Amino acid sequence: MRFLAAGLVVLGTALPPQRLRPPDVKYVPTPQNVVDAMLELAEVTARDVVYDLGSGDGRIPITAALRYGARGVGIEIDPFYLRDAFDNLKKAGVGDRVRFLNQDMFEADISEATVVTLFLLPQVNQRLMPKLRRELRRGTRIVSHQYDMGDQWPPEQTREITGLTIYRWTIK
Repeated sequence: MRFLAAGLVVLGTALPPQRLRPPDVKYVPTPQNVVDAMLELAEVTARDVVYDLGSGDGRIPITAALRYGARGVGIEIDPFYLRDAFDNLKKAGVGDRVRFLNQDMFEADISEATVVTLFLLPQVNQRLMPKLRRELRRGTRIVSHQYDMGDQWPPEQTREITGLTIYRWTIK
C-alpha cells in the first residue's frame, strides 16, 4: 500500500501512514453485534456510502460492504490501527468497495457519505456536530454507539443492544 499526503490509499508500496496528531479517543472496538445493529438502525443498503469516523480496525465499513453491498470509507488518524484495517480488508475481499484514509476526522471531506458511524466520546460528538450539519446532505443518517450529541441535538431513535445504546439522527 502507498499512502499519499492527503491520506488516500493507492495500491503499491511506499511510505507508511503518518500519525497526524494524538487521537481524540482511545480505540475500543465496537462489538460485532453492535456493528450489525448500527448498520440495521441506519437502514444501510447497497446504494449507501458508509463513513466510519475513527474507524480503527475497519470492522464497520467492511461489514457494510459484506452484508449490504455498500461502499465504505474509514477515517483513522492512528496509523497503528490502519494496519489492522488493511489486513482485515484483505481477508474480507471487499477492497473494491472499501477504502481507509489516514486523516483527521475534523479535516476529512465527508460530503460523499450517506451514512456516518461514530463511537466517540460525548464531547467529540458535540465538536463534530457543526461539521456533520455543514457537510452532509439531507437524508444522511448518523448512528453513534454509546454516546449521543447532548441536549442540543436529541436523537430520533435509540436502541439497546446487550446493555449498550445506539443512537440515530438524520440530516434534515
